[in-house]
Amino acid sequence: MLRKLLLLSSFSYFFFMTCYRIVGDDDGGKLFTPEEYEEYKRKVLPIRLQNRLYVSWRSPTGMDCKLVGPETLCFCTHRYKQHKTDHEVIPKDRPVCVPCRVSRCPCQSYHYVPLNGTQPIRCRCKHFADQHSAAPGFSCNSCSKCSGFHSCFTCACGQPTYAHETVVETKEERLAQGKPVGQDVPYAAMGGLTGFSSLAEGYVRLDDSGRGPPSAELLESPVTSKDHPFLKAFQGPSSSAQTTSQIAGGSSATRQVSHGKHSEDEDMAYFENCYQERLKKEKAAKQKVKSPVPSKKP
Repeated sequence: MLRKLLLLSSFSYFFFMTCYRIVGDDDGGKLFTPEEYEEYKRKVLPIRLQNRLYVSWRSPTGMDCKLVGPETLCFCTHRYKQHKTDHEVIPKDRPVCVPCRVSRCPCQSYHYVPLNGTQPIRCRCKHFADQHSAAPGFSCNSCSKCSGFHSCFTCACGQPTYAHETVVETKEERLAQGKPVGQDVPYAAMGGLTGFSSLAEGYVRLDDSGRGPPSAELLESPVTSKDHPFLKAFQGPSSSAQTTSQIAGGSSATRQVSHGKHSEDEDMAYFENCYQERLKKEKAAKQKVKSPVPSKKP
């Protein structure tokens, strides 16, 4: 009986979350009746499957450093799902505007702004992003000298915030650039999310929206003693090691033990080398600080 209750509760939760991801806040806080829900799906789902907008925060190099999802905050402090994301006909004007639907919000189109950990970043006027107006121009509400939000905060890709741009594009435009689009889904405000890897930073994603897959030369290069122990642990024994074991006539168990001991010794040597290199750098830095500054007197 308990198992049936658990299965029923799990199914109910999954069904509720599925309905919530489809409807979002379009029900105004009041649950649709079954008839209203079916009518809503009949009207909205074809629009989402055909006219989805992909939103990303792109660096000057063309890498999508951030793929925007339903819960991603806008410059106006509202989430992407609170903006107008469904279009019966995609506007022909570029860039496509995604205005905020929250009452009295001056935001005319979704604009992503990164966070410094969990804190908002600062403008060159020293005020935070949420101290600026969400109206076009992003003027500062706390000072009169700032002409608009301009942050030098550096993204993980190495480029400053002001060099990035929020890009809103269609499926066709994204395919033309060779970027992933995922599968057509009926959920609201999916933005640029196409899978679990979309949640990672751009420089981490090994797809065409991030830094891309590593080169074949790197993947096929042999593992050396300087590589990380994780790589060496999954590398099979070399041909010379196999030949030596076969000549010695050792059993498979003996070969496994000897190979395991050898890999442990290499791991310890690797970490010891890293530790010694760190000590050398710290010692060099201390000597540089203690060294007297040369006099400028003639």
